[in-house]
Amino acid sequence: MADMRLIVAGAGGRMGRTLTRVISETPGAVLTGALEAPGSALLGKDAGVLAGLPENGVKLSADLWSLSANADGILDFTVPGATIANVAIAAQRGLVHVIGTTGLSASDDAVIKSVTGRATVVKSGNMSLGVNLLAALVKRVAQSLDENFDIEILEMHHKAKIDAPSGTAFLLGEAAAAGRGVDLHTHSARGRDGLTGARRPGDIGFASLRGGTVTGDHSVIFAGPFERITLSHHAEDRMLFAHGALKAAMWAHGKKPGLYSMADVLGLGDF
Repeated sequence: MADMRLIVAGAGGRMGRTLTRVISETPGAVLTGALEAPGSALLGKDAGVLAGLPENGVKLSADLWSLSANADGILDFTVPGATIANVAIAAQRGLVHVIGTTGLSASDDAVIKSVTGRATVVKSGNMSLGVNLLAALVKRVAQSLDENFDIEILEMHHKAKIDAPSGTAFLLGEAAAAGRGVDLHTHSARGRDGLTGARRPGDIGFASLRGGTVTGDHSVIFAGPFERITLSHHAEDRMLFAHGALKAAMWAHGKKPGLYSMADVLGLGDF
């Protein structure tokens, strides 16, 4: 089978450079395009050099339409506005669109879902294989324990992260809500401050910490009468997200149009 030809969106950023390195190390994948925001000072730079590799001849461009003429997929860890701008072009070109962007709104999600009748999209708040296994475990534990066990989600990231709670925290919250058979939006507690009153039974709580260079720490705490269960994941390098995204892209190559998750990629849909 021919190599999967991939575009990296946000190729000048930290995650984009990591994706470029991982593609270069992965048999069956090749970098065919490097997308960057219009007006970026990095436009025209070589993607390989930016990623600490030998020059690869792939120059950063702001023109996704041109880049996608000879591509099979796009790996997109950017910001909501950029991702939504990419969605229509990726769908029109028939690209596999792997979306790891966090901070997407309900309306953004609706736009993404609207193209999946003709496009193959893999979307996840976290592309880590371990985190997605953790989410499956959280769902199972939430299903097994009643409301006497309060669920709290704690996450910590580096000080430059701009959204909170993290996409991974929401992924874990959705897993807990699914296990409980409730809607996360009506059963979540965020931003506690001051005289909040007692904890509302059945809520799923979120707490966000920011500081230093932390790649990503997540814990889901089930606090019951006289005991606690804590399920945790600690990311040590963003390479793990890049490897997961690449696995997702290659899994989705040739799949019928639809909206898929990392649980689908890992075969955890019925776990």
